[in-house]
Amino acid sequence: MNQETAKMVNTEEIKHLSLDVSEQGVATLRIANGTSLNILDSDTIVEFTQTLRRLARRPDVRVLVLRGTGEKAFVGGANIKELARLEPETAVAFITRLHDLCEAVRDFPVPTIARLSGWCMGGGMEFAAACDIRIADENANFAMPEVRIGIPSVIHANILSRLIGEGNTRWMLLTGSSINAARAHAWGFVHEVVANDALDAAVAHTVSEILECGPAAVRAQKSLLRAWEDPAIERGLKHSIAVFGDVYAGSEPDAYMARFLERKRKS
Repeated sequence: MNQETAKMVNTEEIKHLSLDVSEQGVATLRIANGTSLNILDSDTIVEFTQTLRRLARRPDVRVLVLRGTGEKAFVGGANIKELARLEPETAVAFITRLHDLCEAVRDFPVPTIARLSGWCMGGGMEFAAACDIRIADENANFAMPEVRIGIPSVIHANILSRLIGEGNTRWMLLTGSSINAARAHAWGFVHEVVANDALDAAVAHTVSEILECGPAAVRAQKSLLRAWEDPAIERGLKHSIAVFGDVYAGSEPDAYMARFLERKRKS
Protein backbone atom coordinates (compact mmCIF):
# COMPACT_ATOMS: atom_id res chain seq x y z
CA MET A 1 0.00 0.00 0.00
CA ASN A 2 1.52 3.34 -1.07
CA GLN A 3 1.38 6.53 0.99
CA GLU A 4 -1.46 8.04 -1.02
CA THR A 5 -3.56 4.91 -0.67
CA ALA A 6 -2.86 4.81 3.05
CA LYS A 7 -4.35 8.28 3.41
CA MET A 8 -7.65 7.07 2.06
CA VAL A 9 -10.00 5.58 4.60
CA ASN A 10 -12.93 5.45 2.20
CA THR A 11 -12.97 4.77 -1.52
CA GLU A 12 -16.35 4.33 -3.13
CA GLU A 13 -16.73 3.33 -6.77
CA ILE A 14 -20.06 4.40 -8.21
CA LYS A 15 -21.32 3.82 -11.74
CA HIS A 16 -21.02 7.40 -13.00
CA LEU A 17 -18.78 8.90 -10.30
CA SER A 18 -15.84 8.08 -8.08
CA LEU A 19 -15.54 9.16 -4.46
CA ASP A 20 -12.53 9.30 -2.17
CA VAL A 21 -12.61 10.46 1.45
CA SER A 22 -9.26 10.95 3.16
CA GLU A 23 -8.59 10.36 6.83
CA GLN A 24 -8.54 14.17 7.26
CA GLY A 25 -12.14 14.34 6.01
CA VAL A 26 -11.41 15.66 2.52
CA ALA A 27 -13.99 14.22 0.11
CA THR A 28 -13.16 14.29 -3.60
CA LEU A 29 -16.08 13.52 -5.88
CA ARG A 30 -15.22 13.06 -9.54
CA ILE A 31 -17.48 12.71 -12.57
CA ALA A 32 -16.44 9.46 -14.22
CA ASN A 33 -19.20 8.62 -16.71
CA GLY A 34 -17.02 7.87 -19.72
CA THR A 35 -17.71 11.11 -21.62
CA SER A 36 -14.78 13.22 -22.76
CA LEU A 37 -16.37 16.45 -21.48
CA ASN A 38 -18.02 15.01 -18.34
CA ILE A 39 -21.47 15.60 -19.81
CA LEU A 40 -24.46 15.47 -17.46
CA ASP A 41 -27.19 13.04 -18.49
CA SER A 42 -30.12 12.08 -16.28
CA ASP A 43 -28.46 8.94 -14.90
CA THR A 44 -25.35 10.89 -13.87
CA ILE A 45 -27.43 13.73 -12.42
CA VAL A 46 -29.55 11.40 -10.28
CA GLU A 47 -26.57 9.42 -8.98
CA PHE A 48 -24.64 12.64 -8.32
CA THR A 49 -27.52 14.08 -6.28
CA GLN A 50 -28.02 10.91 -4.26
CA THR A 51 -24.30 10.63 -3.57
CA LEU A 52 -24.07 14.25 -2.41
CA ARG A 53 -27.01 13.83 -0.07
CA ARG A 54 -25.53 10.67 1.46
CA LEU A 55 -22.16 12.34 1.81
CA ALA A 56 -23.76 15.38 3.46
CA ARG A 57 -24.90 13.17 6.33
CA ARG A 58 -21.35 12.06 7.15
CA PRO A 59 -19.99 13.94 10.18
CA ASP A 60 -16.39 13.08 9.30
CA VAL A 61 -16.43 15.09 6.05
CA ARG A 62 -14.89 18.55 6.45
CA VAL A 63 -14.52 19.77 2.86
CA LEU A 64 -15.74 18.60 -0.56
CA VAL A 65 -13.78 18.93 -3.80
CA LEU A 66 -15.76 18.50 -7.03
CA ARG A 67 -14.01 17.80 -10.30
CA GLY A 68 -14.24 16.16 -13.69
CA THR A 69 -12.16 13.38 -15.18
CA GLY A 70 -9.32 14.64 -17.38
CA GLU A 71 -8.46 18.22 -18.24
CA LYS A 72 -10.83 18.85 -21.18
CA ALA A 73 -13.72 19.93 -18.99
CA PHE A 74 -15.10 20.31 -15.50
CA VAL A 75 -18.60 19.78 -16.89
CA GLY A 76 -19.30 20.42 -20.57
CA GLY A 77 -23.01 20.90 -19.95
CA ALA A 78 -26.09 18.73 -20.20
CA ASN A 79 -26.37 15.92 -22.75
CA ILE A 80 -27.72 17.67 -25.84
CA LYS A 81 -28.95 14.41 -27.36
CA GLU A 82 -31.15 13.97 -24.32
CA LEU A 83 -32.24 17.62 -24.42
CA ALA A 84 -33.25 17.23 -28.06
CA ARG A 85 -35.70 14.45 -27.17
CA LEU A 86 -37.55 16.42 -24.50
CA GLU A 87 -41.12 17.64 -24.62
CA PRO A 88 -42.73 20.17 -22.25
CA GLU A 89 -43.51 17.62 -19.52
CA THR A 90 -40.23 15.72 -19.73
CA ALA A 91 -38.34 19.02 -19.96
CA VAL A 92 -39.73 20.04 -16.58
CA ALA A 93 -38.71 16.66 -15.13
CA PHE A 94 -35.18 16.94 -16.57
CA ILE A 95 -34.55 20.48 -15.38
CA THR A 96 -35.96 19.63 -11.95
CA ARG A 97 -33.36 16.86 -11.65
CA LEU A 98 -30.59 19.31 -12.57
CA HIS A 99 -32.02 21.84 -10.10
CA ASP A 100 -31.95 19.21 -7.35
CA LEU A 101 -28.28 18.45 -8.11
CA CYS A 102 -27.27 22.11 -7.82
CA GLU A 103 -29.33 22.46 -4.64
CA ALA A 104 -27.56 19.43 -3.14
CA VAL A 105 -24.31 21.37 -3.58
CA ARG A 106 -25.72 24.64 -2.22
CA ASP A 107 -27.09 22.78 0.81
CA PHE A 108 -23.90 20.80 1.46
CA PRO A 109 -23.00 21.43 5.12
CA VAL A 110 -19.25 22.00 4.64
CA PRO A 111 -17.25 24.09 2.13
CA THR A 112 -17.41 22.95 -1.50
CA ILE A 113 -14.57 23.62 -3.94
CA ALA A 114 -14.93 23.34 -7.73
CA ARG A 115 -11.70 22.31 -9.46
CA LEU A 116 -12.11 23.88 -12.90
CA SER A 117 -10.04 22.73 -15.84
CA GLY A 118 -11.08 23.07 -19.48
CA TRP A 119 -14.69 23.75 -20.41
CA CYS A 120 -17.35 24.69 -17.87
CA MET A 121 -20.58 25.26 -19.78
CA GLY A 122 -24.31 25.54 -19.24
CA GLY A 123 -25.41 23.26 -16.43
CA GLY A 124 -21.73 22.81 -15.56
CA MET A 125 -21.29 26.54 -14.95
CA GLU A 126 -24.47 26.57 -12.85
CA PHE A 127 -23.15 23.61 -10.87
CA ALA A 128 -19.85 25.44 -10.30
CA ALA A 129 -21.77 28.59 -9.29
CA ALA A 130 -23.52 26.55 -6.60
CA CYS A 131 -20.14 25.76 -5.01
CA ASP A 132 -18.55 27.96 -2.36
CA ILE A 133 -15.10 28.29 -3.93
CA ARG A 134 -13.97 28.02 -7.57
CA ILE A 135 -10.33 27.51 -8.56
CA ALA A 136 -9.45 27.34 -12.26
CA ASP A 137 -6.48 26.71 -14.47
CA GLU A 138 -5.42 29.03 -17.29
CA ASN A 139 -7.04 26.77 -19.89
CA ALA A 140 -10.51 27.01 -18.36
CA ASN A 141 -13.34 28.51 -20.42
CA PHE A 142 -16.85 29.37 -19.30
CA ALA A 143 -20.11 29.74 -21.21
CA MET A 144 -23.88 29.69 -20.87
CA PRO A 145 -24.68 28.74 -24.48
CA GLU A 146 -28.30 27.61 -24.10
CA VAL A 147 -29.80 30.37 -26.27
CA ARG A 148 -27.65 29.06 -29.14
CA ILE A 149 -29.54 25.77 -29.05
CA GLY A 150 -32.99 27.31 -28.70
CA ILE A 151 -33.56 27.23 -24.93
CA PRO A 152 -33.02 29.75 -22.11
CA SER A 153 -30.53 29.44 -19.28
CA VAL A 154 -32.58 28.68 -16.18
CA ILE A 155 -32.36 27.44 -12.57
CA HIS A 156 -28.95 28.35 -11.10
CA ALA A 157 -28.13 30.83 -13.84
CA ASN A 158 -30.27 32.85 -11.42
CA ILE A 159 -27.36 33.14 -8.98
CA LEU A 160 -24.78 34.32 -11.51
CA SER A 161 -25.63 38.00 -11.08
CA ARG A 162 -24.54 37.97 -7.43
CA LEU A 163 -21.20 36.48 -8.51
CA ILE A 164 -20.35 38.38 -11.70
CA GLY A 165 -22.79 41.29 -11.64
CA GLU A 166 -26.02 42.01 -13.50
CA GLY A 167 -24.40 43.40 -16.63
CA ASN A 168 -21.97 40.53 -17.12
CA THR A 169 -24.73 38.01 -16.48
CA ARG A 170 -26.92 39.61 -19.14
CA TRP A 171 -24.04 39.52 -21.63
CA MET A 172 -23.35 35.82 -21.00
CA LEU A 173 -26.99 34.68 -21.06
CA LEU A 174 -28.07 36.77 -24.05
CA THR A 175 -25.07 36.10 -26.32
CA GLY A 176 -24.19 32.55 -25.30
CA SER A 177 -20.54 33.54 -25.80
CA SER A 178 -17.67 32.12 -23.78
CA ILE A 179 -15.13 33.81 -21.53
CA ASN A 180 -11.65 32.63 -20.60
CA ALA A 181 -10.28 32.07 -17.13
CA ALA A 182 -8.70 35.52 -16.88
CA ARG A 183 -12.01 37.24 -17.58
CA ALA A 184 -13.88 34.88 -15.25
CA HIS A 185 -11.43 35.87 -12.52
CA ALA A 186 -11.73 39.58 -13.29
CA TRP A 187 -15.52 39.28 -13.16
CA GLY A 188 -15.37 37.45 -9.82
CA PHE A 189 -16.61 34.03 -10.89
CA VAL A 190 -13.40 32.21 -10.00
CA HIS A 191 -11.33 32.98 -6.92
CA GLU A 192 -7.96 31.95 -8.29
CA VAL A 193 -6.39 31.11 -11.68
CA VAL A 194 -3.20 29.07 -11.89
CA ALA A 195 -1.24 27.07 -14.44
CA ASN A 196 -2.68 23.63 -15.11
CA ASP A 197 0.23 21.87 -13.42
CA ALA A 198 -0.37 23.99 -10.31
CA LEU A 199 -4.14 23.44 -10.12
CA ASP A 200 -4.11 20.51 -7.72
CA ALA A 201 -1.63 22.28 -5.44
CA ALA A 202 -3.84 25.40 -5.40
CA VAL A 203 -6.88 23.30 -4.47
CA ALA A 204 -4.86 21.49 -1.81
CA HIS A 205 -3.72 24.82 -0.33
CA THR A 206 -7.30 26.05 0.01
CA VAL A 207 -8.29 22.72 1.53
CA SER A 208 -5.47 23.04 4.07
CA GLU A 209 -6.67 26.52 5.04
CA ILE A 210 -10.15 25.12 5.74
CA LEU A 211 -8.73 22.23 7.76
CA GLU A 212 -6.97 24.75 10.03
CA CYS A 213 -10.37 26.00 11.16
CA GLY A 214 -12.72 24.57 13.76
CA PRO A 215 -14.96 21.95 12.09
CA ALA A 216 -18.06 22.95 14.03
CA ALA A 217 -17.40 26.65 13.41
CA VAL A 218 -17.04 26.05 9.66
CA ARG A 219 -20.31 24.12 9.54
CA ALA A 220 -22.04 26.90 11.48
CA GLN A 221 -20.59 29.53 9.13
CA LYS A 222 -21.72 27.58 6.07
CA SER A 223 -25.23 27.34 7.51
CA LEU A 224 -25.30 31.09 8.12
CA LEU A 225 -24.07 31.90 4.62
CA ARG A 226 -26.89 29.81 3.20
CA ALA A 227 -29.44 31.52 5.46
CA TRP A 228 -28.22 34.98 4.40
CA GLU A 229 -28.98 34.39 0.72
CA ASP A 230 -31.70 36.47 -0.92
CA PRO A 231 -35.15 34.78 -0.79
CA ALA A 232 -35.72 36.02 -4.35
CA ILE A 233 -33.24 33.38 -5.51
CA GLU A 234 -35.59 30.60 -4.48
CA ARG A 235 -38.54 32.24 -6.26
CA GLY A 236 -36.49 32.64 -9.41
CA LEU A 237 -35.39 29.02 -9.35
CA LYS A 238 -38.97 27.75 -9.15
CA HIS A 239 -40.25 30.10 -11.86
CA SER A 240 -37.46 29.17 -14.28
CA ILE A 241 -38.39 25.48 -14.16
CA ALA A 242 -41.85 26.28 -15.53
CA VAL A 243 -40.40 28.58 -18.22
CA PHE A 244 -38.04 25.84 -19.37
CA GLY A 245 -40.97 23.49 -19.93
CA ASP A 246 -42.95 26.17 -21.78
CA VAL A 247 -40.13 26.75 -24.26
CA TYR A 248 -40.37 23.14 -25.39
CA ALA A 249 -43.94 23.78 -26.56
CA GLY A 250 -42.44 25.81 -29.42
CA SER A 251 -40.30 24.77 -32.38
CA GLU A 252 -36.97 26.43 -31.53
CA PRO A 253 -35.43 23.70 -29.37
CA ASP A 254 -35.95 21.09 -32.12
CA ALA A 255 -34.65 23.35 -34.88
CA TYR A 256 -31.61 24.76 -33.11
CA MET A 257 -30.53 21.51 -31.49
CA ALA A 258 -30.87 19.66 -34.80
CA ARG A 259 -28.65 22.32 -36.39
CA PHE A 260 -26.10 21.97 -33.59
CA LEU A 261 -26.01 18.17 -33.82
CA GLU A 262 -25.65 18.30 -37.60
CA ARG A 263 -22.70 20.68 -37.35
CA LYS A 264 -21.12 18.42 -34.76
CA ARG A 265 -21.64 15.37 -37.02
CA LYS A 266 -19.88 17.10 -39.93
CA SER A 267 -16.98 18.45 -37.87
